[in-house]
Amino acid sequence: MTETRKRRSRDPVETRAAILRAARTLLAKDGPEGISLSEVAHLAGVNRGTAYQHFETREKLIAATAESVSDTMFRIVFGDPETVGERRVEQVDIADTNDRLANFAMENPELCRIWLLQLLSSSDPAADPFWREYAGSLQRFADTDLAQPGIDAEVMSVLILSGTFLWPIWARSHAHGDEERRALARRFTQECLRLCMYGSLQSDRFPQIAELLGTAAEAPARIRAAGE
Repeated sequence: MTETRKRRSRDPVETRAAILRAARTLLAKDGPEGISLSEVAHLAGVNRGTAYQHFETREKLIAATAESVSDTMFRIVFGDPETVGERRVEQVDIADTNDRLANFAMENPELCRIWLLQLLSSSDPAADPFWREYAGSLQRFADTDLAQPGIDAEVMSVLILSGTFLWPIWARSHAHGDEERRALARRFTQECLRLCMYGSLQSDRFPQIAELLGTAAEAPARIRAAGE
């Protein structure tokens, strides 16, 4: 009886958030094919009718979950949506941004895959906050003298995000533990950075990235020398 009253008095906003958290957990575990509103409701601690009040269909729940992943990625990669507009392109740490995105993808491969599939099937990708900021920031960068001329920001965004979200699938099938997965994430970000450095950036304007890439290239040699 107490539990029933607790559920009935629950804040609708918190109830929705709990359902989305449960959906993210199940989607990460079983993928979209293995999820149902009943299972999500059970994990969230609400009855099935309440879950249906918030999300009429399984498809709407998956779409809303993808939106919540988009919001999480936005905050992890770019920061608070309320203040991100204050950033200047020249102040963005490209290497750090790539690292944050790759690490999130490595830890949440199923969620990222769901988000990417939702985006690719969307008739209006610009409605997604993370995509809008990611592609928009690349376009703003392309419009500066820091970039090589003629960059197609939309194509570049799809290439980078697709690779970032598919690489963990490869990594998890070839890694035997968390440390190996982190190493594979670092390998991916280094190559993305290298492609940007010598493909889209005016490389002479980014000596700190050239130094970072040089240090990363020397690391395997140092490790080999230490073992000889």
